[in-house]
Amino acid sequence: MNKILTVATWEFIEKVRTKAFFIGLIMTPMILAIFIVIPNLLADKEDEKTKVFGVIDMTNSLTGLINSRLLEKYTIEKGVPNYQLKEIKDENKDTEHLKILATTQLASGDIEGYFILPANVLEQGKIEYRAENVGNARDQNRFSNILEEIIIERRLQANGYDAASVKKLMTDVDIKTFKVSKHGDEKESGFMETFFTGYIFIMMLMFLVLSSGQMLIRSIIEEKANRIVEVLISSCSAQELMSGKIIGLSMLGLTTVAFWVLILVGVNFTTPVPFVTVDNLMLLILYFILGYFMYVGIFIIAGSTVSTEQEAQQMTGYITIILVLPIAFAVPVMFNPDSLLVKIMSQIPLLTPTMMALRLSIQTPAWWEIVLSLVLLPLTIYSLMWVAGKVFRIGILVTGKKPSIKEIYRWLKEE
Repeated sequence: MNKILTVATWEFIEKVRTKAFFIGLIMTPMILAIFIVIPNLLADKEDEKTKVFGVIDMTNSLTGLINSRLLEKYTIEKGVPNYQLKEIKDENKDTEHLKILATTQLASGDIEGYFILPANVLEQGKIEYRAENVGNARDQNRFSNILEEIIIERRLQANGYDAASVKKLMTDVDIKTFKVSKHGDEKESGFMETFFTGYIFIMMLMFLVLSSGQMLIRSIIEEKANRIVEVLISSCSAQELMSGKIIGLSMLGLTTVAFWVLILVGVNFTTPVPFVTVDNLMLLILYFILGYFMYVGIFIIAGSTVSTEQEAQQMTGYITIILVLPIAFAVPVMFNPDSLLVKIMSQIPLLTPTMMALRLSIQTPAWWEIVLSLVLLPLTIYSLMWVAGKVFRIGILVTGKKPSIKEIYRWLKEE
């Protein structure tokens, strides 16, 4: 045990004193914040000046009405209108000629883009929009929503209804969501809070596994290349060396995660609406720890069989794909967390930690699914560690060429 702790302490201190560790400790949450916060700020940022849009109005009656309603609803600082519609007119009412005029104004920067309202827009409800940037969905939605209101009013009037009275009878429905536990406890919770709980779990596990796993592989490769491993094996057994590396790098990774968790908790509870829920916290922690040690076992097997940085990067890339895969399933899992396919995927050990984390943040799975997954995961970890021990014992002394599957199988059979 003293030898294991000696290796673990050396691995921890050697890595924690590097500049790369402190840079990663600070930069990772900053990068996450940049990817999460800045896009939201940009999406919510209001316009700073009036946007001018052209309109080719073949009905000759809608431009002024749409413009006035845009002015009523959307303004920027000091009552300045957010939008201004400029009707494209000409004595020649040919649509193609008006398009040429509008395109000329678009090219000169006089307008942001232009809408085409056909003569039958009140019946068909179809319009066209042309611009250099057609990705400004917010502006297009605002225009189309107001046009939709006007079309509905015109149709009501055409059928003999008082549009103003009907509008008073209509009301928008605002859904307030509450998450209810099986015990009847309820708490207000929304889509983003539910999504980010599972998402952040996956991201933190991925960063921890990749950072610790890469350090583990690099440590093995360096010791192989420098022949230090031969000296180490003469002082302790391969099992002791492997255990020490796992404990030391695990403590390093957990130190990093603990720092990130403190930042996350501080931000989460200082915001008006917490974006992470702490339901099923103990189960999430348990899956996090089990998932970490499972992937560490995979990294040990991979690291013991490679001799170069290039091979190590390839191995890391394959493992990263497995870790990132559940993120692609996040939204479908949220919509149908109890589907048969999701249940099957939750019991595949390589996907279990991340899939169960997603499901726990959405809707607690059946007790038998949790029990089954918590039986399969430790069995998988035990099997991986057994294989890792066998491969590590011989693999750390093999240099020059990558062993074949047949050779690795022979290592596993050796006593």
